[in-house]
Order: sequence, then structure tokens, then C-alpha cells
Amino acid sequence: MANTRGNLVAARIYEVDDSGNESGQAVDCMFNPFEYTVSKSNTYEEKSRNRSTTPQVEFKKSGAQTLKLTLLFDTYEAGEDVSQTTNKLWKFMEPKPAQGNQKTSPPGVAFEWGVFRFVAVITQMTQKFTLFQSDGTPVRASVDVTFTQHRDLNDYPNQNPTSGGGPIRRVWAVVVGDRLDTIATAVYGDATKWRQIADYNHITNPLALRPGTQLTIPED
Repeated sequence: MANTRGNLVAARIYEVDDSGNESGQAVDCMFNPFEYTVSKSNTYEEKSRNRSTTPQVEFKKSGAQTLKLTLLFDTYEAGEDVSQTTNKLWKFMEPKPAQGNQKTSPPGVAFEWGVFRFVAVITQMTQKFTLFQSDGTPVRASVDVTFTQHRDLNDYPNQNPTSGGGPIRRVWAVVVGDRLDTIATAVYGDATKWRQIADYNHITNPLALRPGTQLTIPED
């Protein structure tokens, strides 16, 4: 397990296969992010109600979660071209060669830091070089990365990415507007399974979810 420059356990970005297991390229963060943002949007449909000025709102579609963060890479002391490291992140956005009738798709990746693991595809990345050697070689860069979740818990076999056996546990970062029933709809496709999440996380008041809380989603 790699450490950061500050001797902390490093966050990692690595490629995953269709089963959610680590495969292929991996990048260890030189410096862990100062913060990360998880967001989500749902689509609702408004329907008029008789003798009412307030429309009825019905849940229509759950949107994908997105994860946004900024990573810093610095090779000044080593005197190396920092783009040799940051270019590995660009590889995560290169489409896989299509086979047969399959459509071309980007590789699935996971961002993992401590108990937080986010399986997604990288949908946007911006690289900014901020320090150079006298010959113009870049030695420091900040990289803004946006991950978009593309698979739910039920899309994976009952495997653990680290051990190869047992159920996958997913962490859901609560954002403003989240409710246990909408979370259950997003991960299980069934709003009535909100109690399964509540019991697993020892939630006694399901109406008092705090933004920023990380919920462990149990296997269905």
C-alpha cells in the first residue's frame, strides 16, 4: 500500500473490470485531495391537481452520482517530467477497442481512499501545469477530475474487489435532498428497501439524514 509525500495512506485511482475487480493501470496519489464533492440529481414530474395551486410531484428518474476532486502531482525534487505521471490518468479516458458488435466504451475505474470507494468512468479531466524547470519541463500539476457513476450495486457479481469473495459494499455520500427511499430506489430499484439501509447503518431517524454522511449500502 503506497503512501503520500506526507506519509499518509495514499488515495488510489485504478482500472476495474466488468466484475468491479481491480485490473490494469493504477495511479497512487502523491498528495491526497483536501476535499471531494459527491453530487446527484433526480428528475421529477409535475402533475396538476384539481382545486390546488400546488402541483403533485412524482419521482421519475434517478440520476447518476458524480464525484469531483482536485489532485496535486509534484516531481520538482526528483527533477522528472510530471506529465509522465499525469498522463497515466488520461489513459483512463481512452476508449477500449470494440469487440464484435460491442460499442466502444471507456474503461471503468475506481477512486478509493480509506472506506470510500467510488466505481465510475472519468467523464471530464483538466490538467494545469504550475511549475517548470529552466528548460520548460513541467514538474508540478493540478488535475481536476470528474467521475460519473455508471453502475449500481446490483450490476456486480457477489465479489469483493480486494479479496475476490464476499459481497461488494458500496458507500453512498449523502447530499442535500437525499432520502432513504430515493437512495434505495437508486441502488436497488425498490424504494421500499430503505429500511434495509437504515438498519445496516443503525439509523433511528430516517428523516434526519445529514449531508456529508457516508452510508454503507449492504448487498441486496
